[in-house]
Formats: sequence, structure tokens, C-alpha cells
Amino acid sequence: MDHEIRPLTVDDEPILWEMLYYGLSSAGNNEQLSRDVVRRPEISRYVEGWGRVGDTGFVARDKKNRALLGAAWLRRPAGEPDMSPELALAVKPEHRRHGIGTALLTQLVRANPDHSTISVSFVTGKPVLRLYERFGFKVVEQRPDAVVMHRPA
Repeated sequence: MDHEIRPLTVDDEPILWEMLYYGLSSAGNNEQLSRDVVRRPEISRYVEGWGRVGDTGFVARDKKNRALLGAAWLRRPAGEPDMSPELALAVKPEHRRHGIGTALLTQLVRANPDHSTISVSFVTGKPVLRLYERFGFKVVEQRPDAVVMHRPA
């Protein structure tokens, strides 16, 4: 599949809401999730008010039909500037295993070399963990709801 990747802008918040839903639905949730789940405060914090200082990321679209394929973004928790940025990465189910997640993560890492420590919330043992490890990230802290990973600079 021929795709293009571009930086996220403040106008891309609707894209991130959609991708957040796809990321949650792939996080080991076997039942069909209601789209309203992304509005829960513990989840909406990844997207709500996109465009704050430090928000950065990329979106992938199909070159031919402009269909949304996936997105990857970094965001620090609100009001906690010393915390590691949280990484979110999602690819629509029908476009997974085609290198889009790898391409998005490549762009994100290249564009943000100073972000060597990130927080990732996902189901431990999920295949995406191996993707992060391929980029040199190693687990440095295991939390109940997240894994903190570090990549040597």
C-alpha cells in the first residue's frame, strides 16, 4: 500500500479521537467497544485539547484515496511537565501488518530524538511491545496501567 505520512496539526484532533478508538479496540479488548469510551477522562486525556505545547505526532493516509490509515503521537500529561511523554500509536485494523505502524514510529522517533523516555499504556506482552523494542526502547518500569520505556540517546 502506498501511503504518505505528515505531521499532526492542531486541526487534526478529530483524527486522533478516531485513532484513539482503534488503539483501544486493539488493546486486548475482545468485545466491541462503544465509541463513547474515548470520552472517559482517563482515556480522553490522550487527545482532548490537542495542540498543547509539546504535542507532536504524525498521521498516515492512503496516497490514492486519502483514507486514514493510522497515527502516532506523543503528549505529556497535563500539568506534569516533568513526566515522560505518553506514546499513542494506532493503525486501523484492516491496515495492520503492512508496515504503517513501523513507518509512523520511525517518523516520530526521528523527529523527536530528545524523547528517549516514554510512557506506553497497553496490555503487557502485546505484539506492539516488540515493535518498540525494535526501535531500541527497553522497559525500565512496570506500572499497573502502563510501561515506561527508555531508549538510549
